[in-house]
Order: sequence, then C-alpha cells, then structure tokens
Amino acid sequence: MNATGWLAIAGLGPGNEALITPEVSAALAEASDVIGYIPYVARIAPREGLVLHPSDNRVELDRATLALDLAARGHKVVVVSSGDPGVFAMAAAVFEALEAGNPAWRDLDIRVLPGITAMLAASARAGAPLGHDFCAINLSDNLKPWPLIEKRLRLAAEADFAMAFYNPRSKSRPEGFARALAVLKEACGDARPVLFARAVSTPEEELRIVPLDKAEPEMADMRTMVIVGSSRTRIIERQNGPLLYTPRSAPGTLP
Repeated sequence: MNATGWLAIAGLGPGNEALITPEVSAALAEASDVIGYIPYVARIAPREGLVLHPSDNRVELDRATLALDLAARGHKVVVVSSGDPGVFAMAAAVFEALEAGNPAWRDLDIRVLPGITAMLAASARAGAPLGHDFCAINLSDNLKPWPLIEKRLRLAAEADFAMAFYNPRSKSRPEGFARALAVLKEACGDARPVLFARAVSTPEEELRIVPLDKAEPEMADMRTMVIVGSSRTRIIERQNGPLLYTPRSAPGTLP
C-alpha cells in the first residue's frame, strides 16, 4: 500500500456552487480521481491530472470498491455525493465496502467531508419547518421493503415529528409517494402544511406549500424535497411569500 493515498467522501451541497464548503473545494483541488454518480461528477471541472469516474446510480458498492482500491494504490480520491455524503449517500456505501473488503484498506486515510443537505437547504428556503424535533425518511423502496417505510411513516406521525422525505417519487415507482401520502393523511389528518421544494438553490428552484389534504403525488419528483410539518408547524403569511416554521417549544411548555 502506498501511504500517500487517501480517500475523501465529499458532499457537493444541493446544487449552487456557492454552497460547496471550502473543505470540499480544497480536497477536489488536490484530488487525482473523482468518483460518483454521473450528474454529480459532471459538476466537477476537468483539469490536467484529474481523472473523472462517472457511473450509474445503482452501482454504489462498485464505486466504493474502486475508490478504496485506487486510494490503496496511492491515488488521492474524492467520492462525491450531492448534499451531505452521510445522509442517504455514499459514505455508508464506502464503509460497507470497507468492512467487507480487503483488510489492508482499514489503514487508509479516509475522511468524510460534510455538505449542506437538500433537507436543510429546503428548510432554509421556506423558513424553519425543522425548527423542533424532526426525522428524515428515504421513501425509495430499492433497499428496504415498503411495509418498513409505512411503519416508519405511521410511527413518525404518531410521535408528531416534522418529516423530511428524500426520493419521494421516481419514474419507475410513481405509486410509492401516493401510498405515502395516503398513510400520512390517515395518520395525521388534513391540516399539516406540506412543503414541496424542487431543485433548491438552482435556477429551476420551485417552492410550494399546501395543506396535507391538497397534496398530490404529481407535485413531487426525484429532485423534490418534501417536508411535512408537525401539528405545531405554522405559516406566516407575507406579501412577498409565506414563511413556514415549527416553534421551538412543545405543548405544555413555555413559549
């Protein structure tokens, strides 16, 4: 093993280049190889001495194995994810490959470089809907069965969390989000506000806030972050657009 190699697992933020952290930019400037999903690697400017390794969306473990192997051979490798690499992204995949792979890989210099998640970017654009207790759920059933997703939705609703949903509605499984909304409408009632935040921080950004009973599956796609408020989440109406926030206090406590 070449001791000069290293592996950084980096978050590129939600889309706007201004939201990439200086730490991530420094790692990219030093990297010999960048590995990731095709649209994320496309965000990296080519330069002399840098090899780009774009790949399809469902080969995370292959990407992770390649990154570990290159780092073990002395390369300076950055694995890129959108948002934060530790939130439904590549950091966990790299550690899965590390745990199951070559024992010598465990001595590598491996760093996780955080980024601004879509969940936090969407919340900030709308106000502060995650201002009190909240949970994040990935609605994709690629790596977990639908009954587990439904169980978690019901329990989160029962606990009165605000909820942030990743991967709400894919082209291959458009029915999943409809099922999720049906579960929420049954469990929560109709009054909770729902934020649909699409392509946040990009020129295609769109924000829409509707009550839960008016939420429709077609309002979301895979570029949309959906945040469902708790029973305490409020809307402040303003001429230049509403603000959505969840108060810091729980029922029975001082405001």
